Amino acid sequence: MIPRHLIIGMAVLLIAVLGMSVYAWHMRKSAASMPVASNDTRPVAPPVAGATEQVTLFVAHDEDGSLRAQGARIPLPSGRQQRAEELLRALLTIYLDKSSPHALAPGADVRSVFLVDPGVAVVDLNAAFADGHRSGVLVEELTVTSLIHTISANIPGVLRVKILVDGKERDTLAGHADLSEFYDVTNVNQLTTQLQSTQ
Repeated sequence: MIPRHLIIGMAVLLIAVLGMSVYAWHMRKSAASMPVASNDTRPVAPPVAGATEQVTLFVAHDEDGSLRAQGARIPLPSGRQQRAEELLRALLTIYLDKSSPHALAPGADVRSVFLVDPGVAVVDLNAAFADGHRSGVLVEELTVTSLIHTISANIPGVLRVKILVDGKERDTLAGHADLSEFYDVTNVNQLTTQLQSTQ
């Protein structure tokens, strides 16, 4: 005959195993019902060393096809090239937010901005920016205009802008916006004025 204390011990262990199974099943079910957050796959940049300054970002709004000036206070380094990069990263932070008025693909980032005298800026975007960009004349035009006008409004002396993707020339952003040529800042500013007047 099996001793009584062994039967009680086995019964307690069986109840514990069943209880843990029910708990694990419940946890798995609640984890599956939670929404999956999209991860920001951009590399973590080192903190910016510089004074916080008031800048103007030109933010695209898809619902009415407009470009709106938006003030922001961001830390800016002293170098012109690094300032341009931080300005565009601040703009992309708005676009990558879940309540963005002009959503970009997760992981979209500015690799670097090169300021070449006299008055030329070269913006190098990563592949995620272009490969995941929505296709369409207006949506692509808003993106390009937003980037260029944000740089030219905050960095004096920029007259022309070239956009690269992963350091290479590309024909279009996502099938429409022409990236093969330099953009003239005066023409982009005129387009910006038209887009702002549609508000």
